[in-house]
Amino acid sequence: MKITLLAVGKTDDQRIADLTDVYVRRLGHYIDFELLIIPDLKRTKNLSEDQQKSKEGEIIIKQLEKSDFVTLLDEKGKQMSSMQFAQLINKRSVAGLKRLVFVIGGPYGFSSDVYDRANSKLSLSSMTFSHQMVRLFAVEQLYRAFTILKNEPYHHE
Repeated sequence: MKITLLAVGKTDDQRIADLTDVYVRRLGHYIDFELLIIPDLKRTKNLSEDQQKSKEGEIIIKQLEKSDFVTLLDEKGKQMSSMQFAQLINKRSVAGLKRLVFVIGGPYGFSSDVYDRANSKLSLSSMTFSHQMVRLFAVEQLYRAFTILKNEPYHHE
C-alpha cells in the first residue's frame, strides 16, 4: 500500500516545512509515502468561496485514481485516538488497498464533488488549525501510527 497526503497550497513557514520533512523522511522507513502539494490557485480575487472550492476540487479529483481510498481531513470528520488511528491504518493496509489518500483542502474547505468522491472524513481536532499545521500534524500522526503498529517506543500510553 502507498499513502499519499494531498494538500492544497504551499507552506510559507520554513520551520513548519522543515519539521514536516522530518516526519516525511521517517515515514519512508515504514511505507511508500508521498506528500503531494497542489499549488495555490492564481487570480482568486474575483472568485467566490464556492468558485474557489470548485476549482480546487477539480484539481484534487484529477490527482485521484478510481481505486484510491480517499479520506478527507475535515473538521466534521470522525475523531479518534492515535491508537484507533493506528488500527485504522492497519485495517486499510490488510484490506489490500493500492493507495490510501488523505486530503487537506484549501482555505474554504472542499467542493461537493470532493465530498462525493471521498470514502471517509477524519478530524484531527474540533479546533481549527492552519492548513500548514494540519499537514505537519497529519504526517506526525501517520508516523506515530506506524510506530504503534511496530511496538516501537515513540508513543506512550
